[in-house]
Amino acid sequence: MKEWTREERYRTLKDPQELWDMHEEVRTSDYRQQFHIQSITGLINDPNGFVRHNESWHLFYQWCPWGAVHGLKYWYHVVSKDLVNWKNLGICLMPDREYDNKGVYSGSAMPIGEDLYLYYTGNHRDEDWTRHAYTCLARLKKDGWLEKYPLPLFGENKNYTEHQRDPKITYIKELDTYYIMIGAQTKKHYGCALVYSSKDLLHGWNFVGELKVPGFEKFGDMWECPCIERIGEQDVLIFCPQHLLLPGRGQSDNHNGYILGTMDWENLTFTPDGSFHVLDFGFDSYAAACANNVNRDNHAVLIAWMGLPDVTYPTDEENWSGCLTLPRELSVRDRRLIQRPISGLKELREKEIELSDYQSGTVIDLPRVCEMELYFRPGDVSLQLFADKNGNGGLSITYSELLKEIMIDRGGMKTTFNEAHGLTRTRTLPNGLKHLRIFIDRSSVEIFVNDGDAVFTSRIFPADGEAFTKVTGDVYVRMWPLKAACEDLLIV
Repeated sequence: MKEWTREERYRTLKDPQELWDMHEEVRTSDYRQQFHIQSITGLINDPNGFVRHNESWHLFYQWCPWGAVHGLKYWYHVVSKDLVNWKNLGICLMPDREYDNKGVYSGSAMPIGEDLYLYYTGNHRDEDWTRHAYTCLARLKKDGWLEKYPLPLFGENKNYTEHQRDPKITYIKELDTYYIMIGAQTKKHYGCALVYSSKDLLHGWNFVGELKVPGFEKFGDMWECPCIERIGEQDVLIFCPQHLLLPGRGQSDNHNGYILGTMDWENLTFTPDGSFHVLDFGFDSYAAACANNVNRDNHAVLIAWMGLPDVTYPTDEENWSGCLTLPRELSVRDRRLIQRPISGLKELREKEIELSDYQSGTVIDLPRVCEMELYFRPGDVSLQLFADKNGNGGLSITYSELLKEIMIDRGGMKTTFNEAHGLTRTRTLPNGLKHLRIFIDRSSVEIFVNDGDAVFTSRIFPADGEAFTKVTGDVYVRMWPLKAACEDLLIV
């Protein structure tokens, strides 16, 4: 594994040609995705500025161009008409001011008229490498011209540690007030969220307090990417508590989850209605972002980083790492968030593979890029993905009718990684297993259980011979190859 110097990680990109040879090498990787957003080179992490604007979906992502390493971060811009087919537009925000000299970190977006306003964390480092966080603003015009505001909206709050980032902008109509919520860490090293408000998106921002969440005052040592979404009549606090161990998740200590409850903006109090739930039961999901300016009754649209902080992946040696999840439509059912894949994904289906006479236990070819739907009758189930020609090994999905529990196990893959975080994940299904919808790309699998009751998102890296699948149980199986949907062009 390459040892990166600080100078290498924080090198400034001066000419797109610097990336040409790396991109040509990266795009030949056997693990490049076909219908997931991924970086053109280097590392992708948090989705930023997700918004519906001017009849298009805009999304930006954190990008370090030089390799699979966290270093100098840019905002890279992609756009879609349908949340399925995405085009690369190139760098939008770059670290070119004193207040963001070591990276433009995560944030959000808000449209005003035809312009798009981008709120982000400017990561500044002094000569002695002391960090200072600034909440900054840029305007992206319809013609693609970008203007950064000359000064940050506000700087760090000295009553908290240096860890203050990820501004999420929202508008509360009843109060005619804009709020920015920022993930932070108290001086006692507990996670929290800070709230700023203004009557004007561009001026007059004031610190109004720390978000109060009764019962969660000592929950993790930092909260990243906090936001509060209104879904129907329900408020949802979504955030990423760090350095916290949760039952059933091995030594993984960075999580993405949510709490249902009621938000009182005037008193800055989120009153929980239940406990913390993970958003995704799989191995690789973090930094979820909901789209701003979405007019969908009782729904929100979410996308996340298909990766985790402080871990490695097999493609790190190929100078690239990570991708984003498929967009999901969120709703609330039975006091839980429900996540369904965007309906437009069905447009990627090619001619259905004939499986009408499939028999339980038969080994069949598994396309590297496909969608599967499985309908179950009561009883135990075993599904092997990426198995060998005899149906053994690979990624195992099992369901116990007695325990009412589904388990995902990637320990049977030839290529394993991050073993300390655990090789299995489970989810109780009180109403049993009825349906799975599975999206397989060249290095990922996303499993939607029972019409969104649970989701398991995981990176996988099949080796030679891991090209088959076997289903055992009383099940009806359908399968479609999927078309490519995301550009892999070097646009900088």
